[in-house]
Amino acid sequence: MRRIALFLITNVAVMLLLSVVMSVLGVDRYLTESGLNVPMLLVASMVMGFGGAIISLLMSKPMAKWSTGAQVIDGSEGPEQRWLVDTVRKLADKAGIGMPEVAYYEGEANAFATGAFKNSALVAVSTGLLQSMSRDEVEAVLGHEVAHVANGDMVTLTLIQGVVNTFVVFLSRIVGYFVDKMVFRTERGVGPGYYITSMICQIVFSILASMVVAWFSRQREFRADAGSAQLLGSGRPMINALARLGNLQPGALPQSIASAGINDKPGWMHLFSSHPPIEERIAALQAQK
Repeated sequence: MRRIALFLITNVAVMLLLSVVMSVLGVDRYLTESGLNVPMLLVASMVMGFGGAIISLLMSKPMAKWSTGAQVIDGSEGPEQRWLVDTVRKLADKAGIGMPEVAYYEGEANAFATGAFKNSALVAVSTGLLQSMSRDEVEAVLGHEVAHVANGDMVTLTLIQGVVNTFVVFLSRIVGYFVDKMVFRTERGVGPGYYITSMICQIVFSILASMVVAWFSRQREFRADAGSAQLLGSGRPMINALARLGNLQPGALPQSIASAGINDKPGWMHLFSSHPPIEERIAALQAQK
């Protein structure tokens, strides 16, 4: 849950930084010096769009460790840690991926998997999850996270993010150019109106684009739930784990990652949620019987 919010936040930050760099280096002025150079703008937008997404992907594992304080374990720390490592290894072997790093962190019931490559991912669980669930339920959650890795979800998310980023950069500059010409009446090159409008549009379009990425993320969760059921040979443990999560009271999360919490937000904010409502996930697993 948390990994998606971190990925999106990092991506937006990188995109804004690349936009500032592009403006400082005069790339925008070059693209608009003698009218808008649409082909070159599209190329520059792709470089920025996919560059931001790829950098975010490569930073995802260290960022997740840093933000959660996750401690990587090897099983020598104690019986519980050994069970965690052995369980992840068993699930990874079944899924046909390399052994991920295993970590745990202090916090309310939660878990995540992240990483740029299938064979060098990270799977982490919180102390709250370990304390509130049975081992069968924890194993189901681990299966869910391993399924994310096996499905290549972070890479696919990066490609989708790269595409929407490209449109965000491209359209924001198209709008900025026309506003500068039609409203501010800039006759040669571009003026302040172009830069101000482009930056505002990029932020607004990024928010709208996050709805597209969130929709895809919700579909991934259904597939990861099904993947857990396949790895464990039954959907019942995952159903029990989801039901347990639905009955837990999650702790307060920082505003920047509040939408990635366990509880789904009501109303229109559902469009920005990275996870479907727990009831829908349980119903989907029950329908597979």
